[in-house]
Amino acid sequence: MISTYLVIGFFFAIYQHFWGQYNYKPFTYNLGQGLVWPAVMFPVIGKIVGGILILLFVWFVVIRPKL
Repeated sequence: MISTYLVIGFFFAIYQHFWGQYNYKPFTYNLGQGLVWPAVMFPVIGKIVGGILILLFVWFVVIRPKL
């Protein structure tokens, strides 16, 4: 399952490199976007992941010292 995700990300990076919005950027930039391709293709997912990361950070800062 992870290999399928990575293969899709690699093909997404190739597509973005040649025909995407950021085709002027280096391949490594597009490869980085390929690793998080669902968040690039569906911006709502990126916002959800960002919100979860913020909540985890707040939990770590506020709750963790009390344990």
